[in-house]
Amino acid sequence: MPVTVVEAVGTLGISLSRGFPLGISMLPESQGPDAVNVAVYAPERRQVVLCHRMPGGPWKAVLLSDITDGVHHGLVTEIPVGSHYGFYTDAAGENKDLEKIDPETVQLLLDPYGRYIDEYVESDGTTKYVSVRMGTYFDWSDVRRPETSRRNTVYYEAHVRGQSMLHPGIPEEIRGSYAGMAHPVMIKHLLDLGVTAVQLLPIHFHIDEPHLHGTGMVNYWGYNTLGFFAPHVKYASAQAREGGPEAVQAELKGMVKLLHQAGIEVILDVVFNHTAEGGQGGPALSWRGLAEEQYYRMNDAGYVDTTGCGNSLNFGNPQVIKMTMDSLRYWVEEFHIDGFRFDLAVSLARDGLHEFNSQHPFLLAAATDGVLASTKLIAEPWDLGNDGWQTGNFPTGWSDWNDSFRDTVREVWLTDRAATFDGHHQGSLDKFGDALGGSANLFARSGRTAMSAVNLVSAHDGFTLADLTAFNEKHNEDNQEGNRDGHDYNRSWNHGVEGITDDPMILAQRSRTARNMMATLLLAQGVPMITAGDELGRSQGGNNNGYCQDNEITWLEWSFDEDSKTMFAATQRLLAIRKDFLAGQPSSFPASGSEAFIHWFGADGLPMTPERWTNPHERVLTMLVGSSQGLLDGLIVFNTGITDEDVILPANPRFAEDTGAGPCDYRLRITTAAPTMDDDGEPTFRLPRSTPRIPPGESVRLEANTVMIFSNDRNDCAEPAGT
Repeated sequence: MPVTVVEAVGTLGISLSRGFPLGISMLPESQGPDAVNVAVYAPERRQVVLCHRMPGGPWKAVLLSDITDGVHHGLVTEIPVGSHYGFYTDAAGENKDLEKIDPETVQLLLDPYGRYIDEYVESDGTTKYVSVRMGTYFDWSDVRRPETSRRNTVYYEAHVRGQSMLHPGIPEEIRGSYAGMAHPVMIKHLLDLGVTAVQLLPIHFHIDEPHLHGTGMVNYWGYNTLGFFAPHVKYASAQAREGGPEAVQAELKGMVKLLHQAGIEVILDVVFNHTAEGGQGGPALSWRGLAEEQYYRMNDAGYVDTTGCGNSLNFGNPQVIKMTMDSLRYWVEEFHIDGFRFDLAVSLARDGLHEFNSQHPFLLAAATDGVLASTKLIAEPWDLGNDGWQTGNFPTGWSDWNDSFRDTVREVWLTDRAATFDGHHQGSLDKFGDALGGSANLFARSGRTAMSAVNLVSAHDGFTLADLTAFNEKHNEDNQEGNRDGHDYNRSWNHGVEGITDDPMILAQRSRTARNMMATLLLAQGVPMITAGDELGRSQGGNNNGYCQDNEITWLEWSFDEDSKTMFAATQRLLAIRKDFLAGQPSSFPASGSEAFIHWFGADGLPMTPERWTNPHERVLTMLVGSSQGLLDGLIVFNTGITDEDVILPANPRFAEDTGAGPCDYRLRITTAAPTMDDDGEPTFRLPRSTPRIPPGESVRLEANTVMIFSNDRNDCAEPAGT
């Protein structure tokens, strides 16, 4: 057994040490370059021992002699950057007991505030984890956070590893890494597409759940956090990992810097609802060994699990709120992160009685904090606890994933159309109109506007956009759970054949439906989120729960065949139209109700009435959207039915009320029916400027399962009579 050197903290050390900040913090230079203050929250522990070793040195043990409000702390003179350390709580405190501690064989408790985690495998196959002291220097030059307004934001949900693993234009040695995510080829793709923010699946240090051991599968998604301040090391390139902790940290910061340089924000998906320690009785890796009853929700000495993951962090405890806030600030201040998406955010807003509170101290603290207030805070507004669905109920300063939008769009374009073809009852368009208009019925009750709705049709969890059109049932056999995992009701429709087919009619309809859902997503009020690969028609073969598949099932495929080129061209064009439209609106649009407007019409060009909204036979909806102060308005016509229709384009009330103005023609900007070919023989959805303008009152033929988008502005108005 290695010899553990026992150190003592003298009176001087005690007098200088503090219970804050938690973790390892630097001291004035007069105390020495490697002297640090160490503080750890462990209120139920009588004694806490710090074990540490500098690179190449022996392990040392020191008792943290001072305790303040449940925090054990002390001054330690020799913990240079790169040192390994952890905590031990089972020693009696005498020197002879400290000498018996063997950090090589026991799992030291990780520092909940540790900035880096090293892992290594023992000879018996056991994996051990240890915290590492980190420096903070990085040259950000003059690169600043883009601070894109929510109105102009388009999220792109991506996985660091899966995004570049198969990209032929990225060097093999950095595929699947932070460096691969920021490679010029990848940045060009994001810019060409037109997104403004990458929302990365968890990059906090995470580990696999025990049930995956020995299966050949891993926790690919990363929702099993072991370090809220530490980056996931395996997402760094091999060269960075060989270079050590500072090189890994630098590569991650370099990724953020390069994305910011291109004007692209970086949003982190964070998992503060539970930890990787699992259910009660599981391994003590950090929080459980330090303060189990404080960190975790408990009731009658048992765990209260609102996450389905075995444990739930206790946001009824101020110390948990503090840890979370400190972590968020750290990622903003040290890594220049632009915002966060909070997994199972309802669990973060449950009080001491385990009930959801829309005014929970954590929600209000995050929204008003001086560092975090400028970031984007996005809630996944549900969990698995009682009263767990809370979409629309988060407070001002927060955005919610809008699952109501997701479900409605899928129903209108998929299950309703499938029901019609089968001769069955279908839904009406009233919920569709509400979704397009920003889901006011959901978000107005919390005093928020459509800008608080993060609209989505797909996400990492569930079918891809392409698979929604190709599968009626999930196909998760590769997950080795007998296809029992994943959602059973997906509101999907295979268009007549389950999965792979070579029928050109079915393939064409599937592609058109996918374009229609993308158009609905990108042209609705609210902030859209595209799932990485949906712009390429990516399929997971019907797997709607790829959390454990770190392989071609979940990685993006970059072959750019005709279908993927077509889907990319459509998405790119839709985003360009969205950007042009917003550029022609006042900065307050659409939050200001006094300026923004939406008018609704049926196929006959007449306004929608309450009776028409609830009539299931009304399958055409025309949406005229704009602002009284805007430079142009948009007219979007949705034919969600199964028959072609003649649609009369309505007169724009705004221009009709403008004294002296003549009729303002509509200019067609895109139809989702099918692409044309550009001069290079590539599919495109751009229309020539010579496309004939259409005056209001005239009809257009709109094919079934198609969206047409028109612009309407003063430049297309007839001259007033007598001029």
